[in-house]
Amino acid sequence: MRWIAIIVISILVNAVGLMAAANYVPGFTLSGSLATTVFVALILTLLNITLKPVLRLFLGPIIILTLGFGLILVNAFILYILDILSNNLMIEGIPALLWGSVIIGVLNFVAHLAEKS
Repeated sequence: MRWIAIIVISILVNAVGLMAAANYVPGFTLSGSLATTVFVALILTLLNITLKPVLRLFLGPIIILTLGFGLILVNAFILYILDILSNNLMIEGIPALLWGSVIIGVLNFVAHLAEKS
């Protein structure tokens, strides 16, 4: 039952991150209702669960050489795939993609720290 709670919290954190990025990052647009935002966050959570470990494995040397900043590339790539999969999310340009991935990544990091304690 604990993993269900972790997934639900992750979906909520991703929804808040998507809404924050849509409000503060120019070129990052999220359209639709709150239910649509939660559905897009669900897709993002599923991508994080399935694709992120594989990308971390393949980009491990880059992550180590950049002292962890390569994780921004991993998050940006996952967000780019989400942009392709979802009609409600539109990211215009690389700066919007990078800033959106930083915002969502920081919120996920804080949520995982809170989960550990």
